[in-house]
Amino acid sequence: MKRSILLWTLALIITITSAVYQRMTGPTYPFHATVVLNNKQIPITLFRTHGGEGNHPITIFTNDSAITGTVEWKRLNTRDAFTLVPMNFSHGNLTAELPHQPPAGKLEYRIRLTDGKKTITDGTVIRFKGDVPTVVLIVHIFFMFSGMLLSTRAGLEVFALQPNYKRITNLAFIFLTIGGMIMGPIVLKFAFDEWWTGFPFGTDITDNKTLAAFIVWLIAAVAVRKSNKPAGWIVAASIVTLLVFLIPHSLWGTELNYQTMRTN
Repeated sequence: MKRSILLWTLALIITITSAVYQRMTGPTYPFHATVVLNNKQIPITLFRTHGGEGNHPITIFTNDSAITGTVEWKRLNTRDAFTLVPMNFSHGNLTAELPHQPPAGKLEYRIRLTDGKKTITDGTVIRFKGDVPTVVLIVHIFFMFSGMLLSTRAGLEVFALQPNYKRITNLAFIFLTIGGMIMGPIVLKFAFDEWWTGFPFGTDITDNKTLAAFIVWLIAAVAVRKSNKPAGWIVAASIVTLLVFLIPHSLWGTELNYQTMRTN
């Protein structure tokens, strides 16, 4: 019992750590910085994703009317000139908006803040997407996180006193299949009006790593039924899954081609 609790605890720590790493290193994680203007520290947060309708608001709290700002934006990978938008000061905040884009549309944008003596510039890229219903997102996240946890725990089963691979392997395969191969396309459809943008139709990393995890656990699920020694297959599937899910989420994600108005 103690060994089982230890293995589950270790699996949970590994899963949470990898999920946090994936989130914080991904291209949708907000850009954060702190700059000094007019002898004040100004925190800056620039978001890299926008879901739902409406323009994307940009808000910088300065609490100083002597600090002014502008926002410059253009559609990514186009020859558009940058559009300059003055930021308005109200209630201590400098605010502006980025225009709403079609699903998977990306804008390159930067802000310029100045106190009259010093000017700072920070920028990033933001991707727009459709609104994903909360319940759909919760179900997707639940099954994906649980699948990753079960995958890690299945790999650690080799250290159990009396390994029982079949049940946990089947659970890992089922949860990853529901989370990635069923709920994943549903989320994608809401967000970008596409069911699948990975191999063989596209190069979306998120879809491709989900496919890789599905394939290795399909092999492991077969091995646990057909092989007398399935441990190697299960450990390999666990390691492959951990490695592919360490790849930042949404890297090389679905992107709108503004020339063809189709997603890549």
